[in-house]
Amino acid sequence: MNRWLALTLLLVSASLARAQSPELKFIADTLVVQAEGTYETDPDLATMTFRIFSQEKELKKAYDAATQSMGHIATLAANNGLKKEEISSGALTVAPIYEGDRKKRARSYYVQGQIILKVHDFSHIGPILDGSVEDGVADFRALTYSLSDEEAAKKQAVAEAMRRAIGRASIALEQKGQKLGGLRYMSVDVKQLLGVAQLQTMGTSYETVEVAAENGGGGIFARKKMPPPPPPPPPAPEKITVTASVQCAFQIQ
Repeated sequence: MNRWLALTLLLVSASLARAQSPELKFIADTLVVQAEGTYETDPDLATMTFRIFSQEKELKKAYDAATQSMGHIATLAANNGLKKEEISSGALTVAPIYEGDRKKRARSYYVQGQIILKVHDFSHIGPILDGSVEDGVADFRALTYSLSDEEAAKKQAVAEAMRRAIGRASIALEQKGQKLGGLRYMSVDVKQLLGVAQLQTMGTSYETVEVAAENGGGGIFARKKMPPPPPPPPPAPEKITVTASVQCAFQIQ
């Protein structure tokens, strides 16, 4: 009986010792290599975003003005070679504007929406920007240069990283007269795109200012809507760089 008790205590002590001293894992005949790869290219897609807005006392008048402005941008894009699938417009939203008590009738209505253009020929960006401010209801918001097929660029970066990993591993083993075997493990991490140029503007399309009235009309001062400022020139697209890193475990032959 004492002998069984002693054996039990011995097994428990061995288990506690293993728990306090974690076992080190080691894979024999394996070489672990890390490498990075980059792929650089010119952007081939420009995304232009416009905000459509209108505010009038009558709902129909405000809605018609916003609809007409959205149609103007779409027509402008089509005249510059954009296809229907490259022109995306959301639904117009209506917000009544009250003065004081909401139980009273709305004093005006605000209608807004958004239209997004996908431009592949960058020579059309300037004409679209110039024509977008004609009616004073469209507000240019942002221009972003990017890649139409980001996945292809990521694959190129991964392939470059893998070529470097294999090359480093082969050179390291050649120094010992050994050869590179099969791949046992690999992890891949693709970093975010770098060099994506963006142009953003937060200004409204037109503003109301006080100007001196003529012939006594409107008193000493009258309020007048000024035309929208011209949009800023589009920035020159920069190179886009994709970076990938790999960690590989190769068998040593």
